[in-house]
Amino acid sequence: MTPSSIIRRRSLAALVASAALAFGACSAGASPSPSADAGSPAGDCPASQPEPLPAGETRSVTITTDLGEIVIGLSADLSPIAVGNFAALAACAYYDGIVFHRVVPGFVIQGGDPTGTGTGGPGYTITDEPVATEYARGTVAMARTSQPNSVGSQFFIVLDDAARGSLEAANTYQIIGTVTSGMETADAIAAAADAELPSDPVVMTDVSVSP
Repeated sequence: MTPSSIIRRRSLAALVASAALAFGACSAGASPSPSADAGSPAGDCPASQPEPLPAGETRSVTITTDLGEIVIGLSADLSPIAVGNFAALAACAYYDGIVFHRVVPGFVIQGGDPTGTGTGGPGYTITDEPVATEYARGTVAMARTSQPNSVGSQFFIVLDDAARGSLEAANTYQIIGTVTSGMETADAIAAAADAELPSDPVVMTDVSVSP
């Protein structure tokens, strides 16, 4: 299995054990696996790990697609380093034009790879942080490989509470927030996919961040 492999629902346990989630691999049941070494920062985007978001701070990120919007509430208290990284990338328009390249209905949708292959990232990785809360429908977390400190720009949205067990088996996917509105759009993205690696993936046409 490559670092970009997402855990398939029918073999989640085996994949977690053997690939530690390749979301760039995302080990979590749907592994967003960014090989964060591939790809390069866009425009004024960070070239190395950004500053953590200060404790107590929050951000709202809106992902616009042709199927609707997804609004994500970010909380620094969940994973300050990962939240600061995601917010910085959203603020510099890094995610604009990037697709949801992996889809597992009933499990997760994964995006954030500028190459659209599941092996790309921002050109740097960030430091691991402990997972302090549970994965559930609407949880947004970062994809990673089985290697320490391998998170880059890839992320995933959990589609079903049933994914919790597989994701917690690894419990290394930094949780950054939750979908506050637009889960119907996430479901529509999952329903529109013709395969785990969609032939016509849904594009994030605009990703903006606000306080």
